[in-house]
This record gives sequence, structure tokens and C-alpha cells, in this order.
Amino acid sequence: MKAVVWHGVGDIRLDNVPEPKIKEPTDAVVRLTASAICGTDLHFIRGTMSDFEPGTILGHEGVGVVEELGSDVRNLDVGDRVVIPSTIACGYCVYCRAGYYAQCDNANPNGPTAGTAFFGGPKDSGPFQGLQAERARIPFANVGLVKLPDTVSDDQAILLSDIFPTAYFGAELAEIKPGDTVAVFGCGPVGQFTITSAKLFGAGRIFAIDQVADRLELARKQGAEVIDFSREDPVQTIGRLTGKIGVDRAIDAVGVEAETSSDGAEMKAQFEQERSRIAPIQKPDHENWQPGQAPSQALRWAVEALCKAGTLSIIGVYPLTAENFPIGTAMNKNLTLKMGNCNHRKYIPRLIDFVRTGVVDPTQILTETEPLGSAVEAYREFDLRHRGWTKVKLEPAA
Repeated sequence: MKAVVWHGVGDIRLDNVPEPKIKEPTDAVVRLTASAICGTDLHFIRGTMSDFEPGTILGHEGVGVVEELGSDVRNLDVGDRVVIPSTIACGYCVYCRAGYYAQCDNANPNGPTAGTAFFGGPKDSGPFQGLQAERARIPFANVGLVKLPDTVSDDQAILLSDIFPTAYFGAELAEIKPGDTVAVFGCGPVGQFTITSAKLFGAGRIFAIDQVADRLELARKQGAEVIDFSREDPVQTIGRLTGKIGVDRAIDAVGVEAETSSDGAEMKAQFEQERSRIAPIQKPDHENWQPGQAPSQALRWAVEALCKAGTLSIIGVYPLTAENFPIGTAMNKNLTLKMGNCNHRKYIPRLIDFVRTGVVDPTQILTETEPLGSAVEAYREFDLRHRGWTKVKLEPAA
């Protein structure tokens, strides 16, 4: 079968790989009808996240049809349409029972303290073969697959595998209450759904901070007050627009690769210079840089933009080497800090109901659909943030 395979930093290929097989009685094999490209995948290609094994299939977002079931999968039938939660969980350990599926004791073969297990990730996440393929083996399928109603399309469902649940989780972590003023840093796919989720939680005002024009345009269409950090200082602007109080809740929806200048114009210049120096999907020339040498600018802005006793939610991805944070400012403002990997399985059934009943139509974020055979080219376009390439769905061949 065909799959998108990681061979090294800057080197991904569409390869022929072996068909997946049932290994455990709790497994299932799913024929993928849709996958997607996520910003997290770019971390692996750029080398921001280390210890990736050559030969690993990329991708952690998937929708498909059950083709084969292990003997202990008792809640599904062959032929069921399903969405695949990005993180893998057993469903029976103490953490899963409490809803902390991302901290499952049993899913990660590296042990209970190894961290979140997910599809298409580095060694410390399993590794498990990913979902940018024609078929995939799904461990703990009775928990790791959620049946879809006929009224929810593949285009809608693929956005429920990772980015909408992650965003909803971020809004919940932020403790948004009706009437709150919220700042969302990063208006990529997760940031867009974070705006949607903040509205579902009753936010009174939402500020959306980014520099990519079409992403800011999408945020404005959702009713957010947009701030282009390449044109103005977001902290000063938020201060002016809130009577120097700041926001009640701030959400970092961008993570480790947020630019790291204290000045928006300087940041944009640095970003463009880096883009011209590094060809897309090629090995970056930053061998001596280690993530964590400086705090993410989004994090620093978020801390500074919050009001006293506000809440910071962090759902952007950071590697284990990220160790710096403006703790002094946060402590002296009595901020509450909440963060983590999304417990996808906890939220997906609720979000399916939002989509099924028409409360949310997630497809406004889905801007490109490409065949799996064009995945490498689609990665290049997505990496360059070309206008309109907000979220990319991949379709395996029939």
C-alpha cells in the first residue's frame, strides 16, 4: 500500500509499505478514506522534535472504514465508518477512567511514564505507524475508534480527529466563563477552532493574534478582533483595547515554532529571512540550535497580555528540551497555568454531536483537498503557508 514515510529531517517520501495486520485481540485494521496534514507533522520534518525513526509513517488524523477486527473488539462491526482519535489510550487504566486519555498507563510501549502515545510520532511516543496511508492498524480499537453517524461527512469528521478536540480542550483549560475576554495566539487550524470553542464557552470578546493575512481573515469572519503582530505590538494593542486591564484568558495555540523576537516587524523580517534560507521540506541549517533556548514569543506575549489573576492555557506543541518560561512575570501576576496534550477520546463524542446537530460546521477551516499521491507537494505548500492553505485533507486512492 502507499504511505507518506519519514526518512530523515527534510526527507519524506510516498512509499510502498507492507499492509497492516492484527497483532493483538484489541486491534482493528481501518481503510483510510481521509487523513490530514498537521503543523505537528512539520515539527518532525524540520527536526524540531527529535528521535524520529526512519521508516515511520506520518500522520495522526484519520477517518475510515473498519475492515478487520480483533476478537476482543466487541463494540464495532466490519464496515463501520469511524473517526480515529489522534492519541492512543487503553480505556481501562486509572488515567483513562478519569478522562486523561493522553496520559494512559498502557498505550505507550516505552512505559507508563514515557508520555503520550500517538500515531505517526517519534520514538518516545511509541512509535506507532501513522495515518497518512491507505490502511492503518489501530490499537485498543474499542476505545480508539469512534463510530460516525451517516449525517457527518468525511470532510467534517477529519477535523474531529485532532484539531477541533485540541482546541476545545484548550478553551476548557483556559477556564473561559461567559463574558470573558480571551486572546488566542496563533490562527492556524487549531487557533481557528480555539476561537470557535471560546465562542461555545461564552467568551464575550476574542482577540486573534497572527501575521498571516488569510488566517486573520478567517478569524475576523468568526467575529474575533484581529491583531497582525507584524504591524503592531499585540500586548500594547490588547492593553489599549481593554482599558489597560488585559485579557482574562490567553491560549497559546502555536507552540515551539512561534517566532522569537520582541518586536513584530523585526520578527517578520527574521521569519522571511529564514524562509528564504531554508527550502521547504529540506534539511534546515540550524544544527546548533536546540528548542528551548528562548521562550516562545507567543508564551511571553500571552503572559504579558493577561490581566492579574488570569489563566494561561498552552496547547501548542513543545519538545522535552523546551525549558524556558517567563515564570517571574507569571508568578507576580498570580496567573493560573494549565497545559497538556489533548485527551481526544474524551471530547470527540461531544463534538460529533455539535456537528451532527448543526451547532458547528467545521469545514470552514478545511481549505485544500489533495490525493495521497500528491502528499509531498501538499506538504511543501502547507509549509510555505501559501494563501488559502490553512488545513489540508489527504484522500487515499479508492
